Amino acid sequence: VQLQASGGGLVQPGGSLRLSCAVSGLSLDYYAIGWYRQAPGKVREFVASISWRGGNTLYADSVKGRFSISRDNAKSTVYLQMNSLTPEDTAVYYCAVGRRPYSGKEEYDYAYWGQGTLVTVSS
Repeated sequence: VQLQASGGGLVQPGGSLRLSCAVSGLSLDYYAIGWYRQAPGKVREFVASISWRGGNTLYADSVKGRFSISRDNAKSTVYLQMNSLTPEDTAVYYCAVGRRPYSGKEEYDYAYWGQGTLVTVSS
């Protein structure tokens, strides 16, 4: 199973980015997907998750109302739309495949992880 996260880069405060996570080697039809991030010098933290059919989403309080997670199972791809970015959103963002159709915030809920994509929010 391989996860390829992309879409990171440098953006100004207030700007937007859309991250993508392409999954291969596994059908996404029955698994939740999550996004995590790790800022410099900090532990990795949960950002968002989406259930197997996309009907249930969960967000960290710090991104609620600004970020939106979605998925296209036919393309085996999950997206994270990030709006109103602030310097506090600077981090390496990771996607992960859940162990079940619904997954929560805990890292042990996820079986496979991607390599991460760097998002830098700076003027």
